[in-house]
Amino acid sequence: MIKYCIFSIFCFLPFLIWADELPQLGKAPLEKVIQAMTVDEKIRLLTGTGEVAEDILVAVGETDKIVPGAAGTTYPILRLGIPAMVMADGPAGLRISARRDSCPRTFYCTAFPVATLLASTWNTDLVQQVGQAMGNEVLEYGCDILLAPALNIHRNPLCGRNFEYYSEDPFLTGKIAVAMVKGIQQNGVGTSVKHFAVNNQETNRIANDAILSPRAMREIYLKGFEMVVKEANPWTVMSSYNKINGVYTSESYDLLTTILRKEWGYQGMVVTDWFGGRDAVGQVQAGNDLLMPGKIRQQDSIRQALKTGKLSMADVDRNVRRVLELILKTPRFKGYPYSEQPDLKAHASVTREAAAEGMILLKNDGKTLPLAADVRDIAVFGNTSYQFIAGGTGSGDVEEAYSVSLEEGLTGAGFILDKGLKQHYLDYIRAEEAKIDWKKYNHVTPPRIVECTLDEGLIRRKAEETDMAMITIGRNAGEYSDRKVKDDFELCADEREMLEKVTRIFHQEGKKVVVILNIGGVIETASWKDRPDAILLAWQGGQEGGNSVADILSGKVNPSGKLPMTFPVRYEDAASSENFPLIGDEEALDIYREFYTGPKGTDRPNIDFTRYEEGIYVGYRYFDKYRVDVSYPFGFGLSYTGFTYSKPRYLRTEQGYEFSCTVTNTGKIPGKEVVQLYIAAPGKTMVKPQKELKAFAKTKILAPGESEVVRLVVGLSELASFDEQASCWAVESGRYLAIWGSSSRDCRLKQSFTLRQAVTGEEVHRVLLPVRQLEELY
Repeated sequence: MIKYCIFSIFCFLPFLIWADELPQLGKAPLEKVIQAMTVDEKIRLLTGTGEVAEDILVAVGETDKIVPGAAGTTYPILRLGIPAMVMADGPAGLRISARRDSCPRTFYCTAFPVATLLASTWNTDLVQQVGQAMGNEVLEYGCDILLAPALNIHRNPLCGRNFEYYSEDPFLTGKIAVAMVKGIQQNGVGTSVKHFAVNNQETNRIANDAILSPRAMREIYLKGFEMVVKEANPWTVMSSYNKINGVYTSESYDLLTTILRKEWGYQGMVVTDWFGGRDAVGQVQAGNDLLMPGKIRQQDSIRQALKTGKLSMADVDRNVRRVLELILKTPRFKGYPYSEQPDLKAHASVTREAAAEGMILLKNDGKTLPLAADVRDIAVFGNTSYQFIAGGTGSGDVEEAYSVSLEEGLTGAGFILDKGLKQHYLDYIRAEEAKIDWKKYNHVTPPRIVECTLDEGLIRRKAEETDMAMITIGRNAGEYSDRKVKDDFELCADEREMLEKVTRIFHQEGKKVVVILNIGGVIETASWKDRPDAILLAWQGGQEGGNSVADILSGKVNPSGKLPMTFPVRYEDAASSENFPLIGDEEALDIYREFYTGPKGTDRPNIDFTRYEEGIYVGYRYFDKYRVDVSYPFGFGLSYTGFTYSKPRYLRTEQGYEFSCTVTNTGKIPGKEVVQLYIAAPGKTMVKPQKELKAFAKTKILAPGESEVVRLVVGLSELASFDEQASCWAVESGRYLAIWGSSSRDCRLKQSFTLRQAVTGEEVHRVLLPVRQLEELY
């Protein structure tokens, strides 16, 4: 035995000495570590740990050994002290597996409000608090990077993932995203801002070519990302699936290096969206550092390109360095003792507050809300009342411990719901759900359950027995396909019938009706909004959504949310309506699968390519420019109280302008007001929108009669537009108009100011130009 031990020591002694001499990440200079890596180790580090040939429509790249349910990990190289780095979804909360085979306890996460609702708060401090809570769960559950926030523009009302995005306006988008990134990263974990860039449809998102002008790209679709990079320094940026003007974003040197790094000064790491792009070698050369979740074919391509000289080792080493620099920052590398027990109770309180602040009162005739003290017995209609939608589907979903329905929220607030009606709905829903093959809808939005038929006699009895009626309209969406006009943007026939019957019969009894919109994206409201007495846009408020709605209906919270997008009268009124795919879900999934089996073609409008013919006129910019009527304008939202604006002032500074005005609560209830500052430019040298949002602020809770002086700063650079001819940002001279508004169409104060000398910014690179002449496109 002794001889065997001595023999073993002598056999392994050279290895032990050699191992001690190996450079270790964090101890040796980074260049030494990179030099010590083999070519295969470098390739593996840049291609995740998925090790798959191809796959679709499944959760991929996750590791059960570290954090079950996480989206993916990087490849560990233990001999050099390089651990795996864990990356996890998602925009509405951490998405990991709540249950594990090896452990009896649960690992639930908080389902926070969807991004659109958070933008509707117009409260960056509150959004940062949500980010802090979300990032804490990332930290305590042992993850390093949260694949969020998502900040693509609401170009069209029907984008399937609009709920994950903030707004139609790039400035509001940027400010909310900055707050979220700062909040998450305060925990010492990273974010991955996505999807960079111009990812505005789900139909064929994996290969669609977005064709747009340099001005539209820079002013609308890149602006929010630029703000986040410069103001919040996200640890990673996620390249999108689509092409921009003929080139996949993950293979675009112009986008990922010229614009992101050279022009904006970004120092972090770029990661692909899962399975994004076609050419692994082109991705490495472009500066897309990490290819996730990792495919054997990608590794083989990089290895072969290095052998033939098509790819340089310098490009590989550059990307490896960025991945290692990121790993050095992670909690896992630093040995953080994660508890796997975040304070879910405290985070539930945060989500309840945030959800209530982002819900929007669209209508309130006769002061229907808040509900009077003598209104206690409520007849609640609509399937969604009993199955409240916490958030969207796909990677934006969360495994939460519970989700509060509207019915539960109202009951908890002391309201009495009609038991017979409740049981009627629960029995119906249970029976309809039994008919659904749920396996077909893994990671995909399941079908909507048709509203149950309501006999007029039943409705009349409820109108006689209760104090009022409440109707919930629900909508959900997610990855892989976009929404539809019929039976989605527009109400379904069964919903219209329910709405007509309930409002007519309850009004005949002198009872009021409130509609709750539990939706993730814009729907048509103009044709029916005159029927109910009040409409509350509840969005998708996360796991505490039902409680948040009850807080508003009861008057515990005075609504202060404002629309981050426009509600058009008709879908056709949207500027991009002719340049957006309108196909069925099954066809959309078939197109998605084409990416792996070989595309059928490249000439299908709005599928293989989409022309952004509206240019910079997205959302309210278009509706205002062409004087199109809207159902509800951008920035709109009612309150239980009223506010006046007065005493507008401005001051020219070295950096730009400081504006101020006084906001006063003129009502009888404490409340908050969102103050929006729009700027109208001269438009002498370039065509300009009528006005653009350039600053905003939310007041504190103002008591009746109380005032607050709101001060807003607009930098000179924020007045600039992109001059395509000179390829630079330019600020015109001339007379400007500052417009203080409670919405984009509720202007309270105006003041003019004059900029006597034009300002031309530094010329930027002429890149990402359309493959066709612009005259052919616009």
